[in-house]
Amino acid sequence: MFPAAHALRNYYGKTEPIHGHNWRAKITITGPQVDSMGMLIDFVPLQKEIARLTGRLDHRFLNEVEPFDRTNPSAENVARYLCEELGKSVPGMQPEFAVTVDRVEVWETDNCSAVYYLPK
Repeated sequence: MFPAAHALRNYYGKTEPIHGHNWRAKITITGPQVDSMGMLIDFVPLQKEIARLTGRLDHRFLNEVEPFDRTNPSAENVARYLCEELGKSVPGMQPEFAVTVDRVEVWETDNCSAVYYLPK
């Protein structure tokens, strides 16, 4: 979870002004098998990478953080950002076989989330 504020550009509704959320993300990793220890991926380096990426957003105004300084900081785009960035680093975390980021789901609130899948 990371608290951050944002303002949707070109949106003229109730949530147009700057407002914040306690964002949550669920990352799903997939692979064709498990290693000799019975693991698909080691969660320690995965959690460090997730912390690095979400740390860039933590307690920030997302509209001022790349890539959201140019891209609308919607839940959908936050999910896409995390999915694409993890998609670059996750495959190298399991050298024995291919693992991939299957999807990232991001919640702005307990009842509102968006899911992004990397193109296959």
